[in-house]
Amino acid sequence: MFIVLLIEETLHDAGHKVTSVTSADDAVRVLASEPGVDLLFTDVDMPGSMDGLELAALVSGRWPEIAIVIASGKRRLRPDEMPKGALFLPKPYGTKDIIGVVESMASLVFPAI
Repeated sequence: MFIVLLIEETLHDAGHKVTSVTSADDAVRVLASEPGVDLLFTDVDMPGSMDGLELAALVSGRWPEIAIVIASGKRRLRPDEMPKGALFLPKPYGTKDIIGVVESMASLVFPAI
């Protein structure tokens, strides 16, 4: 739980709106009810009816406009194991890593004109 609070605080302090959930199922409910979510940050190991990879695949198919970051300390994911365009963030990572990957994904979601 500590890492979730660290990520939430880090992103909030950097000016991002953050909605934390406790399971993949809760994430799907939030995405279905709150338009405007532009990035999913998930761990491979998540409680609920699906893991983070299954959640990422579902989000990629249902909401292709949402950028996806997948983290794990137990596995190292290859690009072919993730939805197209998703980024992998291996643990351990620091607050600068979190900000860097989220802001790089935001530039993909909101390209400069």
